[in-house]
Amino acid sequence: MATAQVTGVDQKDIDEARAFNAQLEALIASVPSVHTVPAPVTRKSRREGTGIFPAPVFLAEAVDIDVPGRGGPIKVRVIRPDQKPTGIYLHLHGGGWTLGAHDMQDVLLKQLATETGLVAASIGYRLGPENPYPSGPDDCEDAVLHLLEHGPRLLDAPAWFAIGGESAGAHLSAVTLLRLRDRHGTKGRITAANLVFGAYDLNGTPSQLLWGERNLVLSRSIVKWFVDNFLPGRSFEQRRDPDISPLYANLSDMPAALFSVGTLDCLIDDSLFMSERWRLAGNVAEVVTYPEAVHGFTAYPLGLARKANARQFEFLRNAMG
Repeated sequence: MATAQVTGVDQKDIDEARAFNAQLEALIASVPSVHTVPAPVTRKSRREGTGIFPAPVFLAEAVDIDVPGRGGPIKVRVIRPDQKPTGIYLHLHGGGWTLGAHDMQDVLLKQLATETGLVAASIGYRLGPENPYPSGPDDCEDAVLHLLEHGPRLLDAPAWFAIGGESAGAHLSAVTLLRLRDRHGTKGRITAANLVFGAYDLNGTPSQLLWGERNLVLSRSIVKWFVDNFLPGRSFEQRRDPDISPLYANLSDMPAALFSVGTLDCLIDDSLFMSERWRLAGNVAEVVTYPEAVHGFTAYPLGLARKANARQFEFLRNAMG
């Protein structure tokens, strides 16, 4: 397996992460766990910055457009590079298929656009529990199909595409790639997949099942709550459907992929297992693990986050040749 720890991570980064993790764990323990609070309440709190996480920064230059979907218009957040665009990055946000939004990571997507030259197009898919599977994957499929066809004109960018996301967004990126290949014959249209601490077996990999109740952004109970919001009433066997758990899919004819995950993430096995199946199916795959990094670490003010994000930008630039 092509597993690596990123070059340049040093003891200072690890010590910083450990200190941050201790503070984060204590802060999370000071409020009710997310799985005990109604999803709309958490969404409102996170958008307004009234909980333990800082309020999102909404960039004035970001523009929302609507694209058609079978469930109604789909919002797409467009953030442009300062230079002439080199292509389009199709972004799917995280949040356990329950939280998050297409407009809540403007700063990181602006950095990605600046560093890669790609126009970032973040897709606002429907969320559970109000809109469970297949609503979210359907929106991702519909929006990506529309942007593959019309994105270069709508976004004034070359027809070079990458896809990626964090957590549930990485899962949805993999599902979308499989749908595009199997339903629409789009082999080769998307050149690169940037898959950041995703979940790929929604029945639970060993690292998920063995994690327990320690809450470092995720715990076993929180993961179960997220999955149940996305897949209410689905049996164990139904959750093995490759459209739900892409770890079980035929992964041939996938684009080059970078998997990024921390060693203190209960989803670490998902990236390790998925990257190896990706590679054995004949694709290019690399998985980079970050010592002492927790789930969601790329959004935190840490040396590890800066290095992980820089590695993702490098991957995207290299994929463009």
